[in-house]
Amino acid sequence: MVSFKEILENVVKMIVDKPEEVSCKEISGSKTIILELKVGSGDLGKVIGKEGKMIRALRQILSAVGLKNGKRIQIEIIEE
Repeated sequence: MVSFKEILENVVKMIVDKPEEVSCKEISGSKTIILELKVGSGDLGKVIGKEGKMIRALRQILSAVGLKNGKRIQIEIIEE
């Protein structure tokens, strides 16, 4: 099975201008997984989207996959 980290990285790399600068760190707990996402400068707006629609959609997709696997998924965008 593909990990939550790989799903997020692959989708975000298709959105941004600098896919080589995308990185994701997975922190696992008993019922929660936190995904820390870092993107290159200038790509933050593309990941968030207008009025937060893009990041909201990413969170919904990963939440649905997480619920199916009994996990709660949180995405945190880390600014550099």
